[in-house]
Amino acid sequence: MNENSWNSRWSKDQIKAMLIEQFDSFWTRDIGTERSQLDKIERAANVPHAVIVSGLRRVGKSTLLAQMAHKLGKDAFYYVNFEDDRFLGFQPEEANHLYQALVETFGERRTFVIDEVQNIPGWEHFVRRFMDMDFKFYITGSNASLLSRELGTRLTGRYVPIELFPFSFKEFLLFRGEKLPNFQRMTTVENARLKTLLGTYLQSGGIPDALKYPELPLLRTLYDDVLYRDIATRYRLEAVTALKELAFYLLSNPSGLVSFNKLKDQFRLGSVNTIKSYIDYMENSWLVFSLNLYDFSVKRQQIAPKKVYCIDTGLSNAVGFGFSPNTGKLMENLVFLALRRQTHEIYYYATPGGYEVDFYLPEKRQLIQVAHNLENAATREREVRALSDALTGVKVESALILSDANENSFEINGVPVEIRSVEEWLLSQ
Repeated sequence: MNENSWNSRWSKDQIKAMLIEQFDSFWTRDIGTERSQLDKIERAANVPHAVIVSGLRRVGKSTLLAQMAHKLGKDAFYYVNFEDDRFLGFQPEEANHLYQALVETFGERRTFVIDEVQNIPGWEHFVRRFMDMDFKFYITGSNASLLSRELGTRLTGRYVPIELFPFSFKEFLLFRGEKLPNFQRMTTVENARLKTLLGTYLQSGGIPDALKYPELPLLRTLYDDVLYRDIATRYRLEAVTALKELAFYLLSNPSGLVSFNKLKDQFRLGSVNTIKSYIDYMENSWLVFSLNLYDFSVKRQQIAPKKVYCIDTGLSNAVGFGFSPNTGKLMENLVFLALRRQTHEIYYYATPGGYEVDFYLPEKRQLIQVAHNLENAATREREVRALSDALTGVKVESALILSDANENSFEINGVPVEIRSVEEWLLSQ
C-alpha cells in the first residue's frame, strides 16, 4: 500500500471515529425552517439518479440535505463531509476502504448523503460505480470548484438538479415564526403588518445565517468569499480590482439595464468578452442573473442590453451603494427571484413604441410589470401604456401588474390584466 495514501495515514479506529463524529454533528444540527425544495427532493427519492443540490454559499444546502435525512430516518443513510480536513489526500480508489469503514461502523445502508464532493478529484467514478450497484446519492457541491452543470456532465445525465435560493418571502415569514396570512379574512392591522414584513424582507434578504445573526457582517463576508474564492481563485483572474468594481456596480444597480460595451469603457477593460466573462463567472457562482431581451432574432437577443438581478436583495443592500432605498428596483428584483425559482424562461420586452415591460414569460404568454405603487396617475398610465403597446408586438394571453394593493381587473384589447399586491403574489408562488 502506498504509505502516502489517505487510508495509510489513519488507523481504522480513527476513520470510524471521524465518521461517527461527522454523522452525529450532521444528525443533531438545527434543521431550521423547512425549505420548499424539500418536496422536490422527496419526489426524487425513488428515482435511480443522484440528487444534486447547488446554490450560493451559505444558502442552506447542507441544511436542506439534513431535512431530507430526517425524512429518511437515522438508520437509513451514510453521511460523509469531504470538507473535513481529515479527508485531505483522499482518492477515488480509496472509496472501497471508506465504504468498508462505513459498513463496519453503521451496518449496511443503501443511501449516501455527501457534502462538498468536489474536494475529491475524480469523485464521479466512485459515485457512478456505486450507483450502478443501486446506491442512492444526495450530494452538495460548492460553487468554488464545481457547479451543477459540471456535476451533471460527470454523471452522464444520471442526476436530478436542485437549485436552492435564499429564503422566499414565505420561508422568511416561517423563519421569523410569523403566521401565514389568510387573504380572505385580513384586518387592516394584519395587512399593515404584512407590508412591514415585506419591507423588512426587501432590506434584509433571505440568507439564513445573516437573518439568524444580524449583528455579524455575514453578507459582506459571503460577498468577499464569492468574489475572491469562487471567482478570482477559480478562474485565476489577475484583474481582481476590475472584477470587484464591476460586481459593486451591478449590486448597486439591481434590476438595472446594462450594455457590455458601455461597461467595457466604464471599467477600462480591453474587451467586451472580458465583461461578458466576468458576468458569466458571477452567474456561475450564483451572485447575479442576467436577463435577455425577448426577440425572435437570437442575434438581437445576444447584442441587446441585459437586465441584471442580484441573488439576494439583502446582499445588494449590504454591498451596493445608493442615495435612496431604491424600493422599486429591489421589488422588481424580488419578483424576478420568485419567477426564477419556477422557470428559466424569463425575458424582458421592449415594445414597438420603445417602452419596456419588466418580464415576459413565453411559456405562459404573460407580461408582468412591477410598480412600487400606482397612486400617481402618471405611473399608472405608463405601466398600462407599456402593456398596451406590447400587445402589438408579441402574443399574450394575460398580463399582470404587481404593486402595493389589489385592484379590479380590466382588459386591454381583450387581454385580461390583473393588478395584485406584491406580498400576496409572492406568497402564492
